[in-house]
Amino acid sequence: MTGNDTPPDPHPYIGMWVTEDGHIRQELLPNGRYDEARGNRQSAYTGSYTVTGNHIDYVDDTGFTATGDVRDGVLFHEHLVLHRERGARP
Repeated sequence: MTGNDTPPDPHPYIGMWVTEDGHIRQELLPNGRYDEARGNRQSAYTGSYTVTGNHIDYVDDTGFTATGDVRDGVLFHEHLVLHRERGARP
């Protein structure tokens, strides 16, 4: 990267998403990976994801697949409803 190159802005969905009770915390990483904690179990689920518009396709490292959609700033991931972690950028 030269001095004139500007890295692209990260995708707006990158970052931590949490359930209302904080039990499930899903971090979407800039490298196309995700890391999901459940309660005290860190990295309970890890895998890759791709974003197409407002739709997210997940592939767990075990091969399990799931989907999600972001509507009005809320991530609806299968049966979960996740919000941006407080203090995180919009």
